[in-house]
Amino acid sequence: MDDVDAAVVVHRSPHPLDCEERALVLTALGIPNERAFDGEQHVLRVPPSHLPEAIEQLAQYGREAEAARTAARSAIAPPPDLPHAWAGALAYGLVLYFTSVALARGFGPLDAFTRGELSGEGVQSGQWFRAITALTLHRDVEHLAGNLLFGSWIGYLAGARLGPGIAWLATLLAAAAANLFDAAVGPADYRSVGASTAVFAALGLLSAFGWRERHEMGRRGFARWSPLIAGLVLLGWTGSEGEHTDRVAHGLGFLLGLALGVGLALPRIRSRLRALPQWPAASAALSLLAFAWWRALSV
Repeated sequence: MDDVDAAVVVHRSPHPLDCEERALVLTALGIPNERAFDGEQHVLRVPPSHLPEAIEQLAQYGREAEAARTAARSAIAPPPDLPHAWAGALAYGLVLYFTSVALARGFGPLDAFTRGELSGEGVQSGQWFRAITALTLHRDVEHLAGNLLFGSWIGYLAGARLGPGIAWLATLLAAAAANLFDAAVGPADYRSVGASTAVFAALGLLSAFGWRERHEMGRRGFARWSPLIAGLVLLGWTGSEGEHTDRVAHGLGFLLGLALGVGLALPRIRSRLRALPQWPAASAALSLLAFAWWRALSV
């Protein structure tokens, strides 16, 4: 290109490919140009006589590139929410409510609460069912109300993305595994009850599933990582406060939910799950709960 010293910079970028792409555009249109490095950034320059035309063509190129990116993002939209997520949240609430009412009114053995609570000694002696039954027990109304409200909300969101049956079955399995591990490695006098471990398992499930979906959609930066960040913030904010808070079980439930969420969000698995009916998974979750309580009351 002639008049190198008089050439005018029309684009600069820390990335050489940005200048290379625009140089190809100008070259294809017959506009003289050169690429260089000014010591800090890569630059694209043109002679002053071609400046107005170069600016106009580069501006048009920028608009077309942005339109193409927008169209690509729209083409990879997230799948619609699955129906009946409210049914899973309602079933969760009814299980917690009626379990509390039944125990308060004396249905079953007088020591039903003790038989169902998570106990280090019990689990270490083979009473695995306590890891499940303890999820339905609460020490007071405040404890129950908190888990009902927060759990219904998180469970509804998870059910909308994975389907209510699959979401709640995965949540139950992750929470039970967290409780089982916590009691198995803890002291013999360890005691714990509450659905909060299941709530944080559902939160981990939802966070990981959302993150994987955004990854598949090509989102970057905060847009991709925001589900995980939000999940961790909620875990830290609500999962570590309170006198009787079991931080280990909450954290482990969240991590196991994350692991299940990543697996269930893999494209092949996700597409197959969306095609499956939800009632078998929902029935399995309720049957597992019922069987665990049957074992607890039979001891």
